[in-house]
Amino acid sequence: MFTESMTPSQVLNTYREDVNKLAEYLSWLEDKSGKMISQLYSGDGIGSTSVTFPIYDSMLMSFIKTAENTCLMDRNYRYVYTRNRIKTPEDALSFIEKANILQMDQLGGILSYYVLGGRTRARLWSEGMDTTIFYHLVLKAKELIDFWANAEKVTD
Repeated sequence: MFTESMTPSQVLNTYREDVNKLAEYLSWLEDKSGKMISQLYSGDGIGSTSVTFPIYDSMLMSFIKTAENTCLMDRNYRYVYTRNRIKTPEDALSFIEKANILQMDQLGGILSYYVLGGRTRARLWSEGMDTTIFYHLVLKAKELIDFWANAEKVTD
């Protein structure tokens, strides 16, 4: 969905409910961002006979599951990265900071990179927390939605 061709009111109506679902995790994301949210499973002798794998915080897994079921998910998230020349987490954070309501689909593309990409590259979920991308993205989306919701009330 290309939100550049929509009005702010249409974007608000499309994304408000899903952004509010993700905003329920804001305090947890703020508290845990930049901290270790996974550990390697180390059962009896597993290190010598098998490959270790990460065990994630249950709240992170709940956030991931919630995010997967929102309209923010975009399987073509790679286009957001190439179109906006996002190559590093710092580039993504810079884009998030400057985003406006008509770029909500592109914010969804960044979220999708970490959420959907994390299914096959587990480091992305940890990276999304370590670099505070999850927190800043949800915070920015919530700020945009709240701003335009209040603007709609004023004009009514």
